[in-house]
Amino acid sequence: MSKKTFRKLQYEGTKGCFNISPDLCKGCGLCKEKCPTDVLDWGKELGVYGTPIIVPARLEQCIVCGICELVCPDAAILIEKKEKEKKKAKES
Repeated sequence: MSKKTFRKLQYEGTKGCFNISPDLCKGCGLCKEKCPTDVLDWGKELGVYGTPIIVPARLEQCIVCGICELVCPDAAILIEKKEKEKKKAKES
């Protein structure tokens, strides 16, 4: 059985990266509805069911809380937090 890989679009912000897989996003909008800082909006690219996918239209407002990732019923979103400079300085 071969492993299935999905396309991933990555958007890098100041606090972290927002990753979305158009192959998994069905455009339900739950993430957009639950985002506390109104970062997400509908994109031009179409998802798995031919509906617009979600994109971080206001990425500078993203606090990388991960709520969008948690509420996505299809695991189409992955939030990656950036490590803080202080942690890197301690390790040196």
